[in-house]
Amino acid sequence: MTTLADVAARAGVSKSTASRALSRADLVAPETVARVRQAAAELGFIANRAASHLARGRSGIVALVVPTLDNAFFTPIIAGAQARARESDLQLTVAVHRLDDGEGLAELERLARQVDGCILVAPRGPDDIVRAAGAFGPTVLVDREIDGMTSIVADTASAFAELTTRLADAGHRGIVYLGGPDGSWQDRQRSAAIAAAVGDRVELSAFGPFPATFAAGVATADAVIASGATAVVPYATSIGLGLVFALRARGVASPGEIVVSAERLVAEAIGADDVPAIDVDGDELGREAMAALLPMLTSPPSGPERRRLSVSVHWPAAEDAARTAENALSTR
Repeated sequence: MTTLADVAARAGVSKSTASRALSRADLVAPETVARVRQAAAELGFIANRAASHLARGRSGIVALVVPTLDNAFFTPIIAGAQARARESDLQLTVAVHRLDDGEGLAELERLARQVDGCILVAPRGPDDIVRAAGAFGPTVLVDREIDGMTSIVADTASAFAELTTRLADAGHRGIVYLGGPDGSWQDRQRSAAIAAAVGDRVELSAFGPFPATFAAGVATADAVIASGATAVVPYATSIGLGLVFALRARGVASPGEIVVSAERLVAEAIGADDVPAIDVDGDELGREAMAALLPMLTSPPSGPERRRLSVSVHWPAAEDAARTAENALSTR
């Protein structure tokens, strides 16, 4: 059976250099890495990564914890984190923990003992519960900020404020915000940002809380129509899609009579590419969260850090926006 020592001898390097070349290529000269890898290939040597991690006192596994798998928003976050973990020779495992109470905390503690660190997506749990979860080991909080915890947040609040301001500028005087899940940190941020952005320029109605689901959006249709609003900003794309479906089922063509914002690609897919859209780069959010976690796995951080990633607002051409608003207002 070929050993690491055999590879080192074939490549003409020490055993420790061969080990670094195969596991931490960034610490070894490129030509040495190439020589060691060629020797490993010639000898049919396959590195035991699990053993390598265990030798360093680590499992080589990190966890990404989400409250549910029903919300499509989490999917690209998982993909981005997994891709970044793979680049660092780590395995990502995904676990579902709501962290609403002490029972959820106990379940997470069992997981934390088996992994090197956690990326924690906990939009609704009480601060003290989430903070306690972060104390189990190296942890990065995603899309929420809590004092004393390192966090990576998509700055959707600023994007929602910009979007609502532009809707008001385009002539909309009745705007509805369809809120997110009860207790959601991001929902509070977005709601406050929208209200501050438009002030008394428009009649702003806030409905909710709602789960981030298609069915919840369908259920809002009657209230939205009754409000007389001409523009709707939903907390989540799934809510917006449900509303659009219900409006069209009632003969209210959207966009046109009521403009409903959505993710750009989703809007284009349903033939609504002339409505405003907000795009959160979930892949980037996951990658940046993993990048923030990596140094915490080897040494304690000097202190918690907070980062807010910018979020794009896609707006139709000015004349299209004005025409959309004019058409919407003429139906009232």
